[in-house]
Amino acid sequence: MTSPAPPENAHPYLRAASAGVRHHTRALAPPDAAQPRLADRQHLDALHAHLAALLHLLDRLAEATRPPRPAAGRLLATAHTRLWQATNDVHNAFHVLPADASADAEARACRPDQLPDEPPVLTTCQRHLAAGHVVRRKTTPADLNTPVPGHTTTCSH
Repeated sequence: MTSPAPPENAHPYLRAASAGVRHHTRALAPPDAAQPRLADRQHLDALHAHLAALLHLLDRLAEATRPPRPAAGRLLATAHTRLWQATNDVHNAFHVLPADASADAEARACRPDQLPDEPPVLTTCQRHLAAGHVVRRKTTPADLNTPVPGHTTTCSH
């Protein structure tokens, strides 16, 4: 039994977001560049926002899928946990990268208790705490610390 082919306009915003990620990936290493562009804090902030949005999408898909299709729901929940691990690593990388030369030490600090300068944009840390709250509500600490199968690197922090 096969699924019917989705219409071309199915999930247009998700398709556009995927196309944007593909375009950005190509732009990071244009064929004529000697080296790819290095990540900076603004880049990782935007990537973290994208991953956090994907976390919310996977969470809703897993919740909606689990009752009628438990096996698929469990797999989506596992994907949600793995995506959280990636989001957490991007957040940590954000703090490892140096801030702009014009930024002072307080601006570089992780301050989730402070409101962002310009609403409705959240700071990376506020967004990370909000996403982490949702993840921890539905995931055990053991699941969050379980390495991805085949993943052999270790964290240094």
